[in-house]
Amino acid sequence: MPGGDQELGSYYVAVDVGTGSVRAALVDQRGILLAFADQPINQWEPQFNHHEQSSEDIWVACCIVTNKVVQGIDLNQIRGLGFDATCSLVVLDKQFHPLPVNHEGDSHRNIIMWLDHRAVNQVHRINETKHSVLQYVGGVMSVEMQAPKLLWLKENLRETCWDKAGHFFDLPDFLSWKATGVTARSLCSLVCKWTYSAEKGWDDSFWKMVGLEDLVADNYSKIGNQVLPPGTCLGNGLTPEAAKDLGLPAGIAVAASLIDAHAGGLGVIGADVRGHGLACEGQPVTSRLAIICGTSSCHMGISKNPIFVPGVWGPYFSAMVPGFWLNEGGQSVTGKLIDHMVQGHAAFPELQAKATARCQSIYAYLNSHLDLIKKTQPVGFLTVDLHVWPDFHGNRSPLADLTLKGMVTGLKLSQDLDDLAILYLATVQAIAFGTRLIIEAMESAGHSISTLFLCGGLGKNPLFVQMHADITGMPVVLSQEVESVLVGAAILGACASGDFASVQEAMARMSKVGKVVFPRREDKRYYDKKYQVFLKLVEHQKEYASIMKGD
Repeated sequence: MPGGDQELGSYYVAVDVGTGSVRAALVDQRGILLAFADQPINQWEPQFNHHEQSSEDIWVACCIVTNKVVQGIDLNQIRGLGFDATCSLVVLDKQFHPLPVNHEGDSHRNIIMWLDHRAVNQVHRINETKHSVLQYVGGVMSVEMQAPKLLWLKENLRETCWDKAGHFFDLPDFLSWKATGVTARSLCSLVCKWTYSAEKGWDDSFWKMVGLEDLVADNYSKIGNQVLPPGTCLGNGLTPEAAKDLGLPAGIAVAASLIDAHAGGLGVIGADVRGHGLACEGQPVTSRLAIICGTSSCHMGISKNPIFVPGVWGPYFSAMVPGFWLNEGGQSVTGKLIDHMVQGHAAFPELQAKATARCQSIYAYLNSHLDLIKKTQPVGFLTVDLHVWPDFHGNRSPLADLTLKGMVTGLKLSQDLDDLAILYLATVQAIAFGTRLIIEAMESAGHSISTLFLCGGLGKNPLFVQMHADITGMPVVLSQEVESVLVGAAILGACASGDFASVQEAMARMSKVGKVVFPRREDKRYYDKKYQVFLKLVEHQKEYASIMKGD
């Protein structure tokens, strides 16, 4: 809560809907979090690669956390509300009631989650069209985008869902509609996940070519025909009904939303870096790469002119920072992969017991255990003969290959805590090597990147941060405010309120550098060799697949 020295100023409420929880914060004009709350949300996995949530469940969680963060506050000081969320697909009927996205007919489960991979067959057919809109998603559409999911619904749930549907929302746009009653979509969602063009609008020929011609009807009313830049004030602000639910004043400004990763990018990429000895201090903002890492990782780079990067999404105009083109690399599972590797190991129960006894998280314990066993060598050298290829959920960027699998080479018969710690380290390194591969693809296409700005849950893990610095050879900037995604959502609310003249002005005022982690240059040769092995792993995997497909 604000202390006595807090000037009587303006506050913004930020709401971030992640994969497993809803988080909210009360944020001031300096970008400082004054209150924070989180609430878990349900997920269902009725079958492999089918991941579902409930929009009603998520809205209830939003209301719980917003009510918590404004307790004891003069509500008249709250000027704006900003939402961000995962790019999951919400399905409602013509009366805005939930529709089932599952064979069970459970309409409570009306969201196909972003990480759902049910539409593999559909995305393959979409990519076979080679339609010109695909050049704006790195040449190959991802199964995690909305067109393949919509096609799956049409082909598999025609009567129970598709024919009854009145509205298909990206989750961030569902939340802003719920708050304001305005069905306008954010440019961020539609450009990044729906093939909308900021300059040309929808392309009728694409939807007709892929078998979704019915969406063209009524001027695209089901998927959005009013499109606004993120941070734009929606309608008449917060409706009385939503205000009552959220515990906020009716009529406050509500911003057009952002996808969660893009909110993280907004929250970090504009920070004032003077006095930290960084190369990007004298360089344009286009020399910065924001990496938002949680369940998955997103790599956000911006440019003044469009840059087409094979296997990397975009270029998307004004999808994150107004007036700039955005390229978005990504890794489909990062935090989720680390959890998978650690929790599946035979020594995991021992790890849990020892971490609990020390009142530490399992990752803090693993990091200290690695320091214990490294002896005199740098910790990263413990994986000299253990290598991981991290695509356990396919490759999003830059190979854009859904068929790729995870690989581990260098396993032994022992399964003790040392082995678990080293496997954890090798997994973290593999994720960092994946980032290096994405950066190389972006640079070879025309980006010039000198500094990484890292946020999200994994940014709180010092090993993860140091490995990204060492393996990319670039300094990593961490924000003063660790919850950078919430700062990004607050920036939206601040812009919608009119308190800042532009998104750029709000970014400069509200995002601040906390810590800078520099690469250990003396370890460069070791990581260059490991990177060569990393690239060999995927080359070999493709060779194995080719052998198995042969006569």
